[in-house]
Order: sequence, then C-alpha cells, then structure tokens
Amino acid sequence: MSGTKKVALITGVTGQDGSYLAELLLSKGYEVHGIIRRSSSLNTQRIRHLISDSEDDRGRITLHFGDLADGSGLIRLISELKPHEIYNLAAQSHVRVSFDQPEMTGDTTGLGSVRILEAIRLLGLDTKFYQASSSEMFGASPPPQNEETPFYPRSPYGVAKVYSYWITKNYRESYNMFATNGILFNHESPRRGETFVTRKITRAVARIKAGIQDKLFLGNLDAVRDWGYAPEYVEAMWRMLQVDQPDDFVVATNTAYSIRDFLGYSFDTVGLDWEKHVEFDEKYLRPAEVDALVGDYGKVRSATGWEPKVLTPELARIMVEGDVEILASEGTHWSDSPYDV
Repeated sequence: MSGTKKVALITGVTGQDGSYLAELLLSKGYEVHGIIRRSSSLNTQRIRHLISDSEDDRGRITLHFGDLADGSGLIRLISELKPHEIYNLAAQSHVRVSFDQPEMTGDTTGLGSVRILEAIRLLGLDTKFYQASSSEMFGASPPPQNEETPFYPRSPYGVAKVYSYWITKNYRESYNMFATNGILFNHESPRRGETFVTRKITRAVARIKAGIQDKLFLGNLDAVRDWGYAPEYVEAMWRMLQVDQPDDFVVATNTAYSIRDFLGYSFDTVGLDWEKHVEFDEKYLRPAEVDALVGDYGKVRSATGWEPKVLTPELARIMVEGDVEILASEGTHWSDSPYDV
C-alpha cells in the first residue's frame, strides 16, 4: 500500500451503490478499482463514464475480472493491489429472487464476504473492510430497528446477509481487523435496478405518462419501508471507514412510508392518479413478507456526523423525473424488463 494516493477496491462496482461510491472516492482523490464478473455482455452502463478509454487514467476507475465465488482469484487481486479500503457491495441482492435461487444467494451474498476477509488476513494487510449489511436482516423484528435490534430475517437474502454480518464482526474481534458493517436500509435512485419495486414504479409512471403502458401490477402495497437516497448512503459508507475504531452502524432516515405512499408521490409527479393504473398480482408476493423496516440512525450520526437529506417524497420525484428523461432519450426502445419480478 505504497504511494500517496489511497487505493480502494469495490466489489459490485457496476451496481447502483458501486457506481455512486466510485464517483465519491474519485472526487476524494482515491485510486479506484472495481471487480466485475466476466460474461458475454458487460453490465457497465452505470459506470461507463468512469471507465478510462485512454492512457490518461486520472479521474477514472480500473476494472478487474473476478468473482466472489473464486477465493484464490480474490487473494491474487488483493495481493496485487494492496488496497487501503475494500467495499464489499457485491451480492445477489434481490429479495424475491433469493427465494428462487437460495443456494446461489448464500454463496455470493454470504460466503463471498468471508473469502475477502480471509484474503486480507492471509496476506497480513492493514486494509479497512466495509461489509454492505442490510435492513432485511431485521425482517420480522418490530420497528424502529437499530444496532441492538435482534435479527429475524425472512428471506434467503436476509439470512445470507446475517452470516456476512457476523463473520465480519467475528474477524474484527478475532484478528483485530478494521472490519465494519453498514446496515443500510432501503436506498434508491434513478440508477436503481429496474426489477426493484421503487424503480419498477417510477419507470412505469414514465411509460404510462407517455402512453406506452397502461397498467402496473404489484404485490403487497401495505409494506412499510424507510427509503433514502443512494448517493447520500455511499457517503455514510466512506465515513464509517474514516473513524478511529471499526464498528457497526445503521444507515436510515427514521421515516416510514408504505408502497401506497410511494405510488402516490410518484404518480403525483406527473399529475396522474395511481389507483387508475395499479392492479394487484399475487405472483409478486414474497413467501414470507416483511411488514415494516424503519431505521434509527442515531449511532452513525454521533460517530460520523452523517445525516440524511432526501426523504421519500423528494426521492420519488427525483426517480420519476429521471425515468421520464431516460424514456425521452431512448424512446420506445426502452422496453419492459425480461425479469419482471
């Protein structure tokens, strides 16, 4: 870990959080590296503007092929880069999909974290490690949830995240590693995956307003969530690794809104009545529902000074306006996602 620049490695760099975090770290002068899986088509649209296409790599990220299922490959890459900070954001992160692919979810979302931790330990590095934990770990525990709330996950995704949480804490306490869990509640943006409910809603609003689509089919409209703004949440991730001692922190807004509320704010943005366009479809129900997730972020505020600014009403507007803009630029070629979950 030589040189004047801090070196950061991000898993899941092509996702919503990874793209915003890469931008943040570049703005702070980091040398940023990201891991992507090798496939026939690269899913790099969120970070395309950050990928260097010349010999001048200033303000750009460097991508490396890798996989959280490949422990030896992770060791080789981490040994080469010797990063000051590693942010483990990669996962099979869709809760509903985790019921259909529980084994793959456990391997990537759960065991992937211990492979990185083992690499840091075996190489004897002083690397600071951030584990992306999730409010889904709380599951059926009643809100508000904080760092002392018992975990009660209600999905294979939530169970896998609980494993990653505890293995991170275990390595911190067993090997004196700087290993931190950020327990992030739902956070959204125009870069959110199209199959997640908030983006599914705002994307449909843009299409309905344009006359391309008429109906939106959803499951449980009564679920309550604490939604925040992804660019603000990656700032909290970075701040957690700048404190003197590693710890575990909830990142949330301490506000509660239902899916119905989010529908109302989203359709209101374009002057439409959501009840005329939304219909129930039981196929979108989870086998085990999580009724309410609302986080208390007092600890991270005290330790780092972090505060949320964008709350759900403004968040819905930002996302709808983003999808209206995307639709205007891409036209009717912006088709329905083949993964309608």
